[in-house]
Amino acid sequence: MYILALSLLFLTVVSAKEEPTQEMILDERMRLYLQFENVTVPWYYLAAVDQFERNIQQVRTDIPKKEGPVAIQFSDDYWTGPLNPDKKDTSIESIAYSDGIGLDGNDDGLANINDAEDVLYTMATYLSGYGEAEEDFNLALLDYYEREDTVKQILAIAKLYKHFETLDLDEHAFPVPTNYNYSYRGTWGASRGWGGRRIHEGTDLFAGYGTPVRATSYGVIEIMGWNDFGGWRVGIRDTHNTYHYFAHLAYFNKDLKEGDIVEPKTIIGSVGSSGYGKEGTSGRFPPHLHYGMYKYNGRTEWAFDPYPSLRVWERQDKQK
Repeated sequence: MYILALSLLFLTVVSAKEEPTQEMILDERMRLYLQFENVTVPWYYLAAVDQFERNIQQVRTDIPKKEGPVAIQFSDDYWTGPLNPDKKDTSIESIAYSDGIGLDGNDDGLANINDAEDVLYTMATYLSGYGEAEEDFNLALLDYYEREDTVKQILAIAKLYKHFETLDLDEHAFPVPTNYNYSYRGTWGASRGWGGRRIHEGTDLFAGYGTPVRATSYGVIEIMGWNDFGGWRVGIRDTHNTYHYFAHLAYFNKDLKEGDIVEPKTIIGSVGSSGYGKEGTSGRFPPHLHYGMYKYNGRTEWAFDPYPSLRVWERQDKQK
């Protein structure tokens, strides 16, 4: 019995090590961000860059998924130096001599591209070199990633982490309160005629005029205004490189504006029938909410079917 008890204890410990909880994973990431933040580069800047890299690794086949708590990846040339003949070099001296960026973050005498502490310290040092203002951070990101859309995405993530002071921002909500009358079904890819031949890039939720429309995630309001196709619409960008699109609204929440932060269930407007014409056009179709989701992969942004996510969020809301 004693041996059996020890065996069970051993298996429990091994299992715990192999399958850390989400809370444990986020705690480890936060520990590292706080360890390597400085006056110029606060933790939420490092966290935002790391989360962006993690996001694109999940949807790109040309980028390997990095194991461990930190997802930031440097190219071998960038880390060791473009003229360094040893692309696996870990020598601080020879990397510096070859104009590489790799640094030693844990004082073990090595600049290891696969060490989370070395990688975070190197990124923090790179960002620090541009200055401490937000404009300096923007420029550092633009020089590194060379894409305005990437800078916009990372800034949104940083803004959310700073505001909520946590990495745990994965909660979602159904876009209309589940105690209201509504209906929807999967119509992804259905043809649309107004404005030229195109497909339906979203899910329509039919509900009474004036039914509250809610944010489905933590996010930053990126767009708020008129669109000839979508009428009065709101666009919200979250921490997972996902853009949430709410269209055909009757009106907006007057307390919100572009750049504001929202969280799940924040009222952003109400169901209407606006769109399919110049500003103010309404009533060309039954009132409904068009809800779309778009993913940014560091190069381009594309729509994907929101219906499966809506079913999950609806079920979760009804269980609360």
